Parts: sequence; structure tokens; C-alpha cells
Amino acid sequence: MLDTRPLERAMLAAFAELTEGPVADLGCGPGHLTAHLHSLGLDVSGLDLSPAMIALAREAHPELRFEQGTMTALDLEDGTLGGILAFYSLIHMPPHELPAVFDEFFRVLAPGGHLLLGFYAGDDPEPREFDHKVTLAYRWSPSSLADLLGKAGFAEVGRLVREPVEGERFLQAQLLARKP
Repeated sequence: MLDTRPLERAMLAAFAELTEGPVADLGCGPGHLTAHLHSLGLDVSGLDLSPAMIALAREAHPELRFEQGTMTALDLEDGTLGGILAFYSLIHMPPHELPAVFDEFFRVLAPGGHLLLGFYAGDDPEPREFDHKVTLAYRWSPSSLADLLGKAGFAEVGRLVREPVEGERFLQAQLLARKP
């Protein structure tokens, strides 16, 4: 996927350059982005709710650490991560659950730690649900999602919104935030 997505590669590279310390790829799926971050020099591990995804990730990337778990209750001490990647992994969460998830992210990030979110974007101020090949998903206005991050204590560093390419239905967005 990254071979044909130069803007996503650029955001991931910026995240890697800004991040110091261990990184968690939350909702890592088959581990391709975990492996990409590792190739950029990060100490990264993956976490996913799905045992099947963790099995695929471990098979494809046996040199990396992958665990099954939920991002709503991370088994990590406060302030232990330098970075969190949540790339298209929050799209299936009901909007009312995101504030608690962002509080959890804030808890486990060290001061100065970075968070990079990837998601489907829209112009509506309220999240909009849509049918996704896995299950119900949500599109967010980047400003609305940035506001939620701000309420959790994060400071926005930057954002990217790009037009859909062939095979995509919606705008694609990334938000990079920092824990002060």
C-alpha cells in the first residue's frame, strides 16, 4: 500500500523523525506499518484486537513483537511510549468512545510523545457512518477529530488531507499530535 501512497510515507517518516522511545502500532492489523516503522529505525511493537491479525503479523514479521489486546485499556505503565500510531484503527469505534481512547493514549505517552492518526475524512462537523468491508465505520472532519484530541490534552502538530485515489471512496486524512 505504501508503494503508491507518497503522502502517507511522508507523514510516517515525519512521525518517525519526531519520535523518541518505544512506539506502539495500535490496531496494527497484519503488521505492515509496524514493519515500515521498524525499517525507519523505531523500536515498535504492534497490538490488535483480532487474534487472526496478530497471527498474520507474527508470521509475516517474526522479528517484531505483536500482542493481542485492546486500545481502550492498554497494558502499559503511564508515560512509557514515545509514540503511538493508530492508522485507520479508530474508524470502527463509535464516536462516543473516542474521548476515553484518547485519554488512554495520553496516559501512556511520555511528555513530548507523538500520536499519528490515519482516518477517512469528511466535511461534516459530526462523524458520519458508512458501510466498510469489515464492519460499520466512521468518517471524521479533521477539525472535529483535532478538537477531541485537544480536549484530551494533545497539541496538533500537523495534518494532511488528500483526495481519494482509485479504489477509495472518501478523503483520506492524517493528524499528527503531541503530548506537551
